[in-house]
Amino acid sequence: MAGGTDGTGAAEGRAAGVPLCLDDVERAAAAVLPHGVRDFVAGGSGAERTLADNRAALDRIRVVPRALRDVSGCDTGTTLLSRRVAMPLATAPIGYQKLVHPRGELAAAAAAKEAGVPFTVGTLSSFPLERVAAVGAITWFQLYWLRDRALSFDLVRRAEAAGCAAVMLTVDVPWMGRRLRDMSNGFALPDDVVAANFTTGTASEAHRASPGGSALAAHTSTAFDPSLSWSDLEELRRRTRLPLIVKGLLDPADAARAAEAGADAVVVSNHGGRQLDGAVASADVLEAVCAEVAGRCEVLLDSGVRSGTDVLKALASGASGVLVGRPLLWGLAAGGTEGARGVLGLLAEEFRDALGLAGCSGVAEARRLRVLRGASLDRTDVGEGAVWR
Repeated sequence: MAGGTDGTGAAEGRAAGVPLCLDDVERAAAAVLPHGVRDFVAGGSGAERTLADNRAALDRIRVVPRALRDVSGCDTGTTLLSRRVAMPLATAPIGYQKLVHPRGELAAAAAAKEAGVPFTVGTLSSFPLERVAAVGAITWFQLYWLRDRALSFDLVRRAEAAGCAAVMLTVDVPWMGRRLRDMSNGFALPDDVVAANFTTGTASEAHRASPGGSALAAHTSTAFDPSLSWSDLEELRRRTRLPLIVKGLLDPADAARAAEAGADAVVVSNHGGRQLDGAVASADVLEAVCAEVAGRCEVLLDSGVRSGTDVLKALASGASGVLVGRPLLWGLAAGGTEGARGVLGLLAEEFRDALGLAGCSGVAEARRLRVLRGASLDRTDVGEGAVWR
């Protein structure tokens, strides 16, 4: 494990210097994390083509700024799932955060609370969801569909009782993708990091290292139910009163069907490049998903977001907001609560800067910006029907 000693104050292993962008935070985290943990956080599946494509897709988007707009009162605030938030961003669900800092999810949730954004606590959280929710952030609970259906629904009931504001069902992990870095490292959890939401012994498989294998993949293949289907989503919708988010959709038709099934939001995501290597980049299908959903539910972008400008690009492409995952862990590793707070603060500063420089006084105006993508950038026929969205 890495990071500070107690998760509070200036003694939390703060990185030297002041990070000016998230790349600086990542470098600071890489310097303190054990090799296997660093690979677990940073890696993708297969040859990591989709992992790389997520960044390339966002880099291909160009925003067309508007001029002569009064941005003196630029406001980054908006609503997500009817809750007021400080910016259109929530933390992505990430398991086992105690791997990078002793206070793990507790420290990250405290940073999210201070930043005024939702924190997503995962099924594989290294602290019980009740303890994380008690930190006081707007808390979303992420659910993996388990072979033990009773346990799945019990987790949802616990989330409701703990005051969680939404349930997020992850639908793209029938089993864990082939993450070659983890397999090469024979990655397994240390004894003091557990899936704290489980009350039975299945999580112990995640601690059994084997050469050429991932103990976490072995655990998920035992615990997760690959038969998850639309009927299960519909049953979950009937069983919870909380807003329902469906994460892991890339096909616009699937997003539309999720909206019809009662989803309050969908997350366009390829799991950060950690599942099907060769899957389309999330940002490349975002506009099509938004068009197909046609306002029936909110749309969030996940996978590859690394700056406030990326948040602006997502909004201009039709999204309601974004999820941010790995950068939060980099912040935790480099500086505990303060490091995670710094990551969210950087994103807020960058987003406000991008918003104002694009001629937008608020989030609603950002959603009306035009964007250019890929081959459109080289075209000279820039008439309304040629390249404008």
